[in-house]
Amino acid sequence: MTRTATRTSGLGKGGVERATIGLLVNDQPGVLMRISQVFSRRGYNIESLVVSTAHDPPTASHMTVTCSGPAEVLQQIILQLDKLVDVIHARDHGKDQAVERELALFKVACSVAQRTEVLQIAEVFRGKTVDISADTVTVEATGTTEKMDGLEELLSQFDLREMVRTGKILMARGSEIT
Repeated sequence: MTRTATRTSGLGKGGVERATIGLLVNDQPGVLMRISQVFSRRGYNIESLVVSTAHDPPTASHMTVTCSGPAEVLQQIILQLDKLVDVIHARDHGKDQAVERELALFKVACSVAQRTEVLQIAEVFRGKTVDISADTVTVEATGTTEKMDGLEELLSQFDLREMVRTGKILMARGSEIT
């Protein structure tokens, strides 16, 4: 299999870059630890990590790592990840190269009078109401990280009791492999 690494993320504030890296790895004990050490040694912070079983090959897993750190180090990290024995490939996916989604659940404590407004906000973000009790509403929403941040901000004007987010998942566009 060909090993590839491409760099497409943009610079953030002060030379800090935020990147989303897709990896296909052999499903073996210790792989996650070795991957996280590559980031840690280079001063990159892992902001979210999502792991799922791959369709092909079935003995592999997809990993999506959202991270931030010094911009000049990102390419080195990707090349180092690609050299790990259990990494089949590692790619930095920019927004133009991949479809990205995140799932979030929001539990909002609200009065009956506020419930309509909470439900209207959820609807604008194409959220689904998945639970209603006498004093809370739980909303499920999917979309980009920015969309989930926006929904969180609007629901925070109420009594946002809990929020759980999956972290970003992605799939390469077109015939490219994630």
